[in-house]
Amino acid sequence: MTLTYIISGFAVGTLVGLTGVGGGSLMTPLLTLLFGVSPAVAVGTDLAFASITKATGTFTHRLRDTVEWHVVRLLCMGALPAALVATLALKYFGGLSQELHQIIRYSIAGSVLLTVIAILYRSKLLAWINAHPERQLHGNRLAGATIIAGAVLGVLVTISSIGAGAIGATILVLLYPKMPAAHVAGTDIAYAVPLTAIAAIGHWWLGSINWELLGSLLLGSIPGITLGSLAAKAVPEKLLRGILATTLTLVACKLVL
Repeated sequence: MTLTYIISGFAVGTLVGLTGVGGGSLMTPLLTLLFGVSPAVAVGTDLAFASITKATGTFTHRLRDTVEWHVVRLLCMGALPAALVATLALKYFGGLSQELHQIIRYSIAGSVLLTVIAILYRSKLLAWINAHPERQLHGNRLAGATIIAGAVLGVLVTISSIGAGAIGATILVLLYPKMPAAHVAGTDIAYAVPLTAIAAIGHWWLGSINWELLGSLLLGSIPGITLGSLAAKAVPEKLLRGILATTLTLVACKLVL
């Protein structure tokens, strides 16, 4: 089974390297559906996995100066308190009870579908916001919207481990349409590091992290992400995103049914 986990980590890591999307959206459903890992443990383990991998990505983006740190601070102002509140809520509503497992399962399905929407319509949403500059936020309204978006993502990521990738990047594109794509990616990864770390600590407190599983996933994902990143330019992005969106839709349907 350990070898299977390593292979799965490699496959997901490769896809993330190719598309930049799909880490939590694929890993959490994969663990629950294919390996029978309980939803709570799948979420907790994936959050620990994400905090480690995203920390490496943040270091790279910092060297390239592609992180908008003032936006990271605003997102964290909303996301980190929300993650703490969500963790306490998970503890209050029964820890690892069967009812909690069901809530997490449906939250994963909902988050996956939101990710699909983000993948498919990100370019159209960007085109619309650029065509309607009067709808763009500025100043305090923009700062407030960023903090609120961070809070929503904080709850979503803590409950399902999904949302800091495609959904977070799409929100950044909508709020900051003039931000370069590389800066969107760097900023999205940077704010996700403390968020996933805090959420992972919360799940460790709840007892929902499988450390052996985490190690196996990391053994496969690190070379997978490297390989995927190197091959990204050779594979059409539209094709990859179409495959990813189709896969995630099927996963969401399976989780609900």
